Amino acid sequence: MSNSFLAIPLALHLIAVSGGGVPTLDVHASCHAAAAAQITNTDRMQACMEVEQDAHDRLVETWTKFNIADRSSCIRTMMDFEPTYTELLTCLEIANDARNLPAELY
Repeated sequence: MSNSFLAIPLALHLIAVSGGGVPTLDVHASCHAAAAAQITNTDRMQACMEVEQDAHDRLVETWTKFNIADRSSCIRTMMDFEPTYTELLTCLEIANDARNLPAELY
């Protein structure tokens, strides 16, 4: 049982470090929770899933443009909760932007 808890983070870490493709994330739980938090959840689940699909598609297009260390770091930080593609993309974009800041800002 405890091995299954370690398998997913380890697999995602290895994907990120090896330069493999975008990890497969189950965003249903996160979208369900977001939809349930709304007073009226009409089409909220579908809208959330569409946003996540768009984020996934953007990640597929840009994955190799992100620094391998940033990919690994972002995936590692997301393992304490139900990760989403939107959160992963945001983390990578922030890491990329921070990496490209002019030196005088440090």
